Amino acid sequence: MALSRRKSRTPLAGRSVLITGAARGIGAELARRAAARGARVALAGLEPELLARVAAELGPEHLWVECDVTDPEALRAAVARTVDTFGGLDVVVANAGIAPLTTVMTSSAHALARTVEVNLTGAMLTAHAALPHVAQRRGHVLLVSSAAAFTVLPGMSAYCAGKAGLERFGDVLRLEVAHRGVTVASAHPTWIDTDLVRDTEEALPTFRETRSRLPGPLGACTSVEECAEALVENLETRGRRVFVPGSVGVVSALRQVVTGAVAEKVLLRLSAARVPDLERDIAALQGQEFGRSSVGGRRAD
Repeated sequence: MALSRRKSRTPLAGRSVLITGAARGIGAELARRAAARGARVALAGLEPELLARVAAELGPEHLWVECDVTDPEALRAAVARTVDTFGGLDVVVANAGIAPLTTVMTSSAHALARTVEVNLTGAMLTAHAALPHVAQRRGHVLLVSSAAAFTVLPGMSAYCAGKAGLERFGDVLRLEVAHRGVTVASAHPTWIDTDLVRDTEEALPTFRETRSRLPGPLGACTSVEECAEALVENLETRGRRVFVPGSVGVVSALRQVVTGAVAEKVLLRLSAARVPDLERDIAALQGQEFGRSSVGGRRAD
């Protein structure tokens, strides 16, 4: 008789969770579901009225903070308030994201750069600000990437670039923090019925038609509720990937060899032994963060 394999769980009850991009859509619904499982939730974003409304809906034990994820000081303040209020931080969800309505040729330089700044740099800075506290709790980091990390569609150049970079950032971060007991996941939804998707398809009918012709899960639209349920499950099971819908995992698997789960198991064991040594070497550099020939990395005095 085959034995069923059950995923281990770290229940959210009594734990603290910080979610960026939590004013609406996936972030707001994830906050609701995390709170329903007993977590204390901090909602961060750029829409204070909406954030306050969601926080009030969740109850007085939760909080909200206005925060631009591309501003390191604002992120540090958001994390500090969360830790001061809840006594620590167990889980951080880097969910904030934007999508431009352009191709590269029609875009301004600002739109291209800002998309990557929010979707990639903002998520990296979120993880960076939260990590010292999450590590103290041997907690979890969830980076909301996209199926766009491994698929392409005209009009999504900067978005795909940012989300692909975010997935790979998460894969390396997972290796770096494994010896600290921290887990890292990336989420890969396709089309979710959010304001972002609706606005894009309303403004760009050709984009909407193209999306509807994509095969299988790549063309399907999933509800916010189904997506948020998959994400909140990950906050407890702490797997390395979340696919929404689940069939997107087949698409992802087709392009994974070296970065797949089997190879990563070997790397995790190696990293657990080597990363502490590496970090001691870095400390010995006394703040030097780039090689001498990396002129672009030097600070301007």
